[in-house]
Amino acid sequence: MHQEDNLEMLMARYQQGDLSAASALIHRVSPQLHRFFTAQSLSRTDADDLLQETWLRIHRVRHTYRSSEPALPWFYAIARHIRVDHYRKAIRISTREQRLEVEPVHATADHEPFAKANSLATLLAPLSPAERETVVMLKVTGMSLEEVARATSSTVGSVKQKAHRAYKKLRNLLSATPQSSRQRGEQS
Repeated sequence: MHQEDNLEMLMARYQQGDLSAASALIHRVSPQLHRFFTAQSLSRTDADDLLQETWLRIHRVRHTYRSSEPALPWFYAIARHIRVDHYRKAIRISTREQRLEVEPVHATADHEPFAKANSLATLLAPLSPAERETVVMLKVTGMSLEEVARATSSTVGSVKQKAHRAYKKLRNLLSATPQSSRQRGEQS
């Protein structure tokens, strides 16, 4: 709680025009927000751009923050909206582009990416965007169910359901990897 209390205090000072408080907020919250974006996208450049856009938006709407509310869910709600806006824009652009070559998309049962999973984004890629977002907020950022619900404008029950489905998918995918199969064979 101590960190969150400090975030609220820093946010209140930032609203009053204290630029050192703004710098402290950026320094403290940016790594978490960057991990949130990185887990949602395989592109570090996109994550960097989304983080920058999030801080610009936070600056523009800082007056809307209510000091009686926790700051971290407020930051994540803004980051989430930035991410959604980014994907909507990307979809609009891609629908206007003409493909020069059409490559067939083949669904494969190859689990090699999981055996070589070297990043959180790769591991979480099979999850739906909502499930990925929930797992990142709960497990990477360490937010509570209530904070995730507030940040995503949903209920605690909905957050629990998304988390449960995500964990189940991850367990199933990871237990199906060749490495896990070998480990089970060694234990027999």
